[in-house]
Amino acid sequence: MQLCLDVGNTNIFGGVFDNEKLILRFRHDSTISMTSDQLGIFLRAVLHENNIAIAKINKISIASVVPNLDYLLRSACIKYFKHEPYFLTYQNIKNKIVIATDAPHLLGADIIAGALAAIKAMPDENIIIVDFGTATTICAITLDKKILGGVILAGIKLSMLALSENTAKLFPVEIIKPKMVIGTSTEKSIQSGLYYGNIGMVNEFITRFSQEAFAHKQPKVIATGGFSILFKEEKIFDAILPDLVLDGVKIAADFVAAS
Repeated sequence: MQLCLDVGNTNIFGGVFDNEKLILRFRHDSTISMTSDQLGIFLRAVLHENNIAIAKINKISIASVVPNLDYLLRSACIKYFKHEPYFLTYQNIKNKIVIATDAPHLLGADIIAGALAAIKAMPDENIIIVDFGTATTICAITLDKKILGGVILAGIKLSMLALSENTAKLFPVEIIKPKMVIGTSTEKSIQSGLYYGNIGMVNEFITRFSQEAFAHKQPKVIATGGFSILFKEEKIFDAILPDLVLDGVKIAADFVAAS
């Protein structure tokens, strides 16, 4: 079995693969201070509570965009699982995908992982990936496996917190799909702005990406990330794949193991 971790600025999203099947998903807050022991004990406890024997984990693979957590992640894996973890980087995957950005070594491991999984899911398509995480990232990938680049926006929760922390009378709200666009209270107005504002932004970028890079064959659009399910009823996406980055972490590690 393979333990895969998608380490973001808000959560560590983890999963366990039994061959090709994802049999467990879990999350841990990545914003709180923790030690390698606390993380290692948490990971072992999650597996134990879900009836997965520690001894069955024979590989650990990680995509991290939080460098100051990498050392404790590695230490936790070695101490509590006896495995040196694989960290996804541009250097160890560059022969499997073309990254046509100005600084490919700076591209986030989560974006690379998502691209690998999207290419496997839709191998003969141009693809746009919209990842609703702490930041919302939108990435363009050609059918010949080339990451062209993309955009980075403040994520939906980050936007909500920015409003509440930088205005005198606005406050945190539950992030939901409002029944109406026109808000009849401060709370509903914020919720509408967050939800429909994101739809408007995403639609605009899809249109402009398609015009700029995919004029000859329109792209398939994939949504992923923690808030992607919020938009499942909208007619924006061809697929909503919340596990896309975890899938990509596994794919990357398998590539390295096979080489």
